[in-house]
Amino acid sequence: MNLKKELEEYLKLNLETERFNGFGMAKAKFSIMRDEEYCESTISDYINDNKDDNNFQKLLFKYIDDRGLKDSDVYNKVNIDRRLFSKIRNDNYHPSKNTIIMLALSLELSEKELEDLLTSAAYSLPKNNVFDLIIRFCFINKIYNIEDVNSFLMDHEQELLGSF
Repeated sequence: MNLKKELEEYLKLNLETERFNGFGMAKAKFSIMRDEEYCESTISDYINDNKDDNNFQKLLFKYIDDRGLKDSDVYNKVNIDRRLFSKIRNDNYHPSKNTIIMLALSLELSEKELEDLLTSAAYSLPKNNVFDLIIRFCFINKIYNIEDVNSFLMDHEQELLGSF
């Protein structure tokens, strides 16, 4: 079976349609307790105790170091601007989901490593949209060439990587 047919089968098997009324679910999930015992200082303490400062940056550069790559190897492979990469390295910069996926392609991460990297920047690959399933499919099948990935995305009328 060729990869395009495998992708079609993967999408059929894995695309989850939203099973809940989005508004009702949001209301239930995100109801806010307004008891007076939850004062601003308690919320601030909780945030400070649980916030993971720039875990994305640490994890990204760990993956780069583990693979023995130079920064230029990583950003040139997927045509990420050097200045953008410099911001990621030196600033408290929060990259887009697409940029993270492109970096993961360049690093040839496993599906688990991709998920970890996305999670470290507060992103995910849910199974309720075609774009995310195509990306997941590519990492499962070790398809790291951005042109091949974009070809699959284009075939399904999805936003292409590197098109901002």
